[in-house]
This record gives sequence, C-alpha cells and structure tokens, in this order.
Amino acid sequence: MSAQSRKPTAVTPPAADLPPIERLRRVMAALRDPESGCPWDIEQTFETIAPYTIEEAYEVADAIAQGDMPHLEEELGDLLLQVIYYTQMGSEAGHFDFDSVAEGIAEKMIRRHPHVFGTDDVADSEAQTRNWEAQKAEERARKAAETGMRPSSLDGIPASFPALMRAVKLQKRAARVGFDWPAAEQVLDKLDEEIGEVRAEMRPNPSEQDMDRLEDELGDLLFVCVNLARKLGVDPESALRRCNRKFETRFRAVETMMQDEHGKSMEESDLDEMEALWQRAKQSEKS
Repeated sequence: MSAQSRKPTAVTPPAADLPPIERLRRVMAALRDPESGCPWDIEQTFETIAPYTIEEAYEVADAIAQGDMPHLEEELGDLLLQVIYYTQMGSEAGHFDFDSVAEGIAEKMIRRHPHVFGTDDVADSEAQTRNWEAQKAEERARKAAETGMRPSSLDGIPASFPALMRAVKLQKRAARVGFDWPAAEQVLDKLDEEIGEVRAEMRPNPSEQDMDRLEDELGDLLFVCVNLARKLGVDPESALRRCNRKFETRFRAVETMMQDEHGKSMEESDLDEMEALWQRAKQSEKS
C-alpha cells in the first residue's frame, strides 16, 4: 500500500508515566507497525538507516565541540533513536532486541573491567588501555579461529569507517607491534618525501593514468599527515573539524567585509582583495 493510499489511523501515544526507554521503544514499535505505522519508517532497513547513524554521531561530536549542552542532549536523543531503530528491526526479524543488545554490552564491560568488577589491580588509565587492547586482541583471535582465517593485528577495523578515522586505527594497531617511527621528526622527514612525490606527479593536462598515480601519492601524503598527528598526540579528525570551523568563520567575515566595505560580492572581487580581507579576519581573532 503506497503512502498516498494509506488511510490515516489514530494511534494512542504510549503513556507518559512509562519509564522513558520503554516509552521510546513503544513509540518505535508503533512507527514500524505494518498497519498503522508511518510509511517512511516501515520502509527502512538496516542499510538505509546506517547513513543516518553516522550523521547523528557527527552531530553529537559537533555539539560537544561547541560546548552546547542543550543541543548535545537533543543530539544524544537522536543517536539513541538509531539504536532503538536497529533493535526494533532486529526484533521483527528474530535476530536480537534491545534487551539482548543491552545485556551483551553490559557483559562485555564487566568482562573488560576486571579491576572494577573483579580482583585485578590496574595502576593507571594507561595500564587499563593496554589491558583493554589485550582483551580485544584475544577476542579477535578467537573470532579468527572460529572462521578459519589467519589472525592479523589489523583485524576488526571496519572498512566502512571514514578514511581519516580508519587511517588512525590502522596506524595505532601497527604501532602496538612495533611498526612505527620512534619520533615525530622522522614523520616530518617522510612528509617532505611524500610532498616531493606529489610534485613529481603534477602535470599539465594529466591523463587518466597520471590522475591515478596522483591520487595514489596524495593518499600517501594524507596518510603521513595522519601519522604525524598521531605522533604529536593530536586527533586528526578533531584538528580538521577545528580547521573547518575556523575557515568558515573567516570566510564569512570576508564575505561580510567585502559587501559592507566594498559594496560587491566575492565573485566580483579579485584574489588580492580577498587575501587582504582574509588577513584582517585572522588578525581580528587575536584582538
């Protein structure tokens, strides 16, 4: 039955005095009801919802970066809704439900924190991180044995991660087994080398083969930039988000000054004018 032909059916909202998580679960069940639910919600699958989950996670991170607690509260609700969505669909298909997911993660947290729920002793957070990674490595080895695959230190890093995030994960795993530069200065040397290789591949009127090599070298350059950030203790994703916000703030300031002071748009100006205003926007941030 199409959305146009569905006859609206009034559904009584779940009672407000229910525990909040139970009320939210019942809301989602009502939205997914084949007879009286929302046509859009009924049509969704794990695959179609996944992009929204990624988007919501980034919006949570953005609210945190902005220090906007009311907005963070709202975005956390949106992210929680994604979990409720998946568990409702999992329940409908007989795979899992909210309770089994919650029980699974509770058991995992207990298992991975024997210093809290057991008698193990952990000196500090660094030691706990090592223990955590060792336990995860054991779990990955068990999974590899179950599937008959040869275990690797890189197992379990999803290919669907954003490329920047996955680069960090790959490098951290490699570093744990000693495959890493000892110091950041050596990464800087490698960065100079990769810049030179990019320059060598830059050609006027490049062919498809030229572009393929250029993409490959640019990928190497970005990977080394991520490595440098990791060696310096900087999260490259956070650094790039911060740079994006800074660029947007300055660019909007240039647009405003161009219009207010020169009476024209960016398209009507030249690069020298824009650069002068850009430097003024940078300077105003320091005052």
